[in-house]
Amino acid sequence: MIVARKYLKHIVAAFLFFAAVSPVTAAEETRLDQLYAQLQEQGLPNWKTVEEEIWLEWSKSGSPAMDLLLKRGRDAMEKGTFDVAIEHLTALVDHAPGFAEAYNARATAYFRTGLYGPALADIQQTLALNPRHFGALTGLGTIMEELEQTDKALGAYGAAHAIHPNDPDLKEALDRLTVTVTGVTL
Repeated sequence: MIVARKYLKHIVAAFLFFAAVSPVTAAEETRLDQLYAQLQEQGLPNWKTVEEEIWLEWSKSGSPAMDLLLKRGRDAMEKGTFDVAIEHLTALVDHAPGFAEAYNARATAYFRTGLYGPALADIQQTLALNPRHFGALTGLGTIMEELEQTDKALGAYGAAHAIHPNDPDLKEALDRLTVTVTGVTL
C-alpha cells in the first residue's frame, strides 16, 4: 500500500503534465480570429464585451485542473496575496508550459510585487506563445514606462493598440508618450 501511494503521486503528476493543455483547436482559433477582427472595427460600441470574450478564450487551458490553478492564482491576486498567486501560477506554468495565459497571469503577480525581471521574462514567454496578447503588450508598456524607458513603452503600447485600437487607455498612453518621446503633440 505504501509503495502504491508512492507511485500514485508520480502517476498523477505525469497525467497532469500530459493532459495539462490541449492544443488550440481550429474552431477556437477561428473564434479568436473573428473576435480580433471585431476588435479592429473603428468605433466599436461593444469593444469591452469583445475584449472580455477574448480574455475568456485566452483563459481556457483545455484542462479543468489547470483552469482551477489559474482561477486560484487570479483569486489570490484579487485578495492582494501575490506570493500565494505566484505559487499557484508557478505550478500552472510547470504543468502547462504551453499555456500563454499562465505566464501572463504570473507576470502580473510578479509586477505587483515589484519583480520586474521575472515579469518581463513571463511577458516574453506569453508573447512567444500568443503574439496577439494585447494584455501582455500593455503590461510590457507599463513596465517600460515605470523603468523610464519611454521609447520602449511607446513601442509596446503601439503594438497593443494595433491589435486593440478601441481601448481608450491605450490611446491615452500613446498620446502621452508620443509627446514625451518626440516632443510633438498629436
